[in-house]
Amino acid sequence: MSDPTRLLVVDDDAPLLMLIADKLRRDGFDVTAASSGAEAMAAFDERWPQLVILDLMMPDMDGQEVAERIKARADIPIIILSAVTASESKIGAITRFAEDYITKPFNYQELLARVQRVLHRLNERIPSHELVVGPDLTLMLSRRRARVGDRSVQLSPIETRLLVTLAAQKSEPVSTDQLLARVWSNSDGADPTYVWVTMRRLRQKLEVDPDRPRYLVSEPGGGYRLQILDQPAT
Repeated sequence: MSDPTRLLVVDDDAPLLMLIADKLRRDGFDVTAASSGAEAMAAFDERWPQLVILDLMMPDMDGQEVAERIKARADIPIIILSAVTASESKIGAITRFAEDYITKPFNYQELLARVQRVLHRLNERIPSHELVVGPDLTLMLSRRRARVGDRSVQLSPIETRLLVTLAAQKSEPVSTDQLLARVWSNSDGADPTYVWVTMRRLRQKLEVDPDRPRYLVSEPGGGYRLQILDQPAT
């Protein structure tokens, strides 16, 4: 029997924190609870979790700072819990560091389903071979990395799933709706802006000139494709 999945749950609302932690333990997870950002980072460094559930608004160290510190250590998936409902906050959180975003108040069964879906997505088959896209870009999607010239670039889980979706089409276009359905299928209120923001970040990471992309190409009728170059551009 495999060991239970390790979760780190962070929220400064002590009753809610204990309620979530107790229910997740009853559902078979190995849960560490933290009521502050500092406590979360100490717990993280002591025993790395496989997934983090993180409140966005905390007094000493807010959730964004905690998430950034976690991502600086390892590419571990994060689900955001927050009372902030503005779409800009969701877009920013999800595209920068989160796998998913749940607005408070929420139903525990919804949280459990999101946790299970994120973990399932992480276990989905990602091509293990390197994909040479062009003379200065190689994708190593199973490792969530890319080689851009002589630089190694880290990819987030969402960026990786978007690239996997594009790569599977072999230079054929993929519509924005298809990308939303594949990459953000379980996110509340996902809209085309999510795709645009993530694509912009990927171009900044992978393209020599993000404003004139060679590989992550926009389609005139909407959508995107991964352009595989057979030879160096002249």
